[in-house]
Amino acid sequence: QMQLVESGGGSVQAGGSLRLSCTPSKLTNRRYSMAWFRQAPGKEREGVAAVDADDGGSAKYAESVKGRFTISKDNAKNTLYLQMNSLKAEDTAIYYCAASVSPLAAMKEAWYEYWGQGTQVTVSS
Repeated sequence: QMQLVESGGGSVQAGGSLRLSCTPSKLTNRRYSMAWFRQAPGKEREGVAAVDADDGGSAKYAESVKGRFTISKDNAKNTLYLQMNSLKAEDTAIYYCAASVSPLAAMKEAWYEYWGQGTQVTVSS
């Protein structure tokens, strides 16, 4: 069973930047569509960004992060990134990485078979 490991979370002031990474626990030649979700205290988990499996595949973003966050994937390493700029206090949450055997990405939790344990992002105003 493949597991995903997130890194790069931390504390930052509003307006700052962070870069999250997500790597598989074991190497695989299979390509996955991948996504980032987040869950803020007292709220349901929501999709942040998602990207198709193949190089050059399309990316999707939640309206709340468009223009500020960029999702990217290194298929050679099956590593997923989330560059987060102009961070706001409302971005504070636990961020989760997810992967699906489907070649096309979606912003739905049920789409993804594999999940990471999450990494905390805290933005102070």
